[in-house]
Amino acid sequence: MNDEETPSSIAPKPDEGTRDALQNVVAEFGCTSGTLHRKDEDGLQLVASVGIPDSVLSRIETIPVGKGMAGLAAERMEPVDVCNLQTDDSGVAEDGARATGMEGSLAAPIIGEDGTLEGTIGVGKPEQYEFTAEERQGLMSIGKQIVSHDNAE
Repeated sequence: MNDEETPSSIAPKPDEGTRDALQNVVAEFGCTSGTLHRKDEDGLQLVASVGIPDSVLSRIETIPVGKGMAGLAAERMEPVDVCNLQTDDSGVAEDGARATGMEGSLAAPIIGEDGTLEGTIGVGKPEQYEFTAEERQGLMSIGKQIVSHDNAE
C-alpha cells in the first residue's frame, strides 16, 4: 500500500484533528486502540491516543528510542509487530503494552521526506493477529500523512 493507495477514509482531511485522524486509522485497521508519538530531543512524545486505558497513558507519554514496540520501530526504522502482546517473550513487549489488554499489535516509524525519524504510529487488536507486509507498510504511509497534516495545522 503506497500513498496513492491509502484509502480516503484514512487520509486526514484539512479540518480534521490528529486524534480524529488516528481514530480513523484504528477503525480502518479493525483495531480498538492506537497511539501516535512525535520524535523530539527526549525520545518519543505522545501526541494522540485512542482506546488506551488511563492507567497506561502516563507510562507511554515519553518513550525512549529503542524501548518497547514504538521505541524499537523508531530505532530500527521499520515496523515492529507482535501477534500476542500478552504471551510475547521476545523482549519486544513492555509491561505498559501488556497493560493495554491488547494482543495483536503493530508499531511503525514515521519517516520524513529527508529520511529522518519524525515519530511512530501504533495500532492494537484485542485478539491475536498477524499483520501483513502490506499492513505494515500502509501504517508507515498513513503515519507520515497524519504527521504532515498535524504540522500544517
